[in-house]
Amino acid sequence: MNTRENRPVIGVLWMLVTGFNFVAVTAIVKHVGGGLPAAESAFLRYVLGLGFLLPMLRPLLRARLGRQALGLFGLRGLVHALGVILWFFAMTKIPIAEVTAMNYLSPVYVSVGAALFLGEKLALRRILAILMALLGVVIILRPGFREISSGHVAMLGTAVLFAASYLIAKHMSALVSPIVVVAMLSITVPIALAPFALAHWVPPSAGQLGWLFLVALFATAEHYTMTLAFRAAPMTVTQPVTFLQLVWAMLLGALVFNEPVDGWVIVGGSMILAAVSFITWREAVLRRRALTPPHMATKV
Repeated sequence: MNTRENRPVIGVLWMLVTGFNFVAVTAIVKHVGGGLPAAESAFLRYVLGLGFLLPMLRPLLRARLGRQALGLFGLRGLVHALGVILWFFAMTKIPIAEVTAMNYLSPVYVSVGAALFLGEKLALRRILAILMALLGVVIILRPGFREISSGHVAMLGTAVLFAASYLIAKHMSALVSPIVVVAMLSITVPIALAPFALAHWVPPSAGQLGWLFLVALFATAEHYTMTLAFRAAPMTVTQPVTFLQLVWAMLLGALVFNEPVDGWVIVGGSMILAAVSFITWREAVLRRRALTPPHMATKV
């Protein structure tokens, strides 16, 4: 019997730890705020996290990547870098809960992209789930009833770019090991971010560098504990736990940053996450090569 299916409690616990790491990342980025340009903050987050790349160097050197692989990894680095810049920008413009809820969209866009570019068929149930997620976005944004800010537009772009990044990673994971995929992202993103950061460079203080190092630490831990969660239990078990991140984001914004609690964000975010969970479950039932990522896999 598959041991993954015998440890759902362990998987859920690791996903709860992942949620804690997520809250730490968002809280610190919100705290740093607009003190540094978004591109520079993103660049420093990745540069300060390069030390975590050291255990991956040996398998990376052994991979002997060809020109085509390097080109695709370079493209992914650029796409992901743009998504990270928009995410950092959105964090300074709109409440944490809205950033969190709209970030759930990335897996939905992955499903659409898989149909458009990878030849995956979209069954009626999946189309309905996608429409439900898009309705959730409309409920969050409520166009015509409130102002759509630059932060909301940035998050819509973030979700698309992170989805594209994941699709490239999924394609490359069939050719090289997952360690190489992660290592190349850690290398190419700061390279892609460098021109944007240097264009409007503001000398960071020691305190800002310290905070951004913590962002790198907690973001790395978030991806690691997420991996442990999916190793212990199927994604269909652990994915719904990510709903708690929306709750924690709402509490964090209200208690720490005095952001108003918006029930519409909870409703819309719940609809998006329900759609993602349904798509994930359908993939498991049909035993497909999983394309729908956990939403942490499409993040900073």
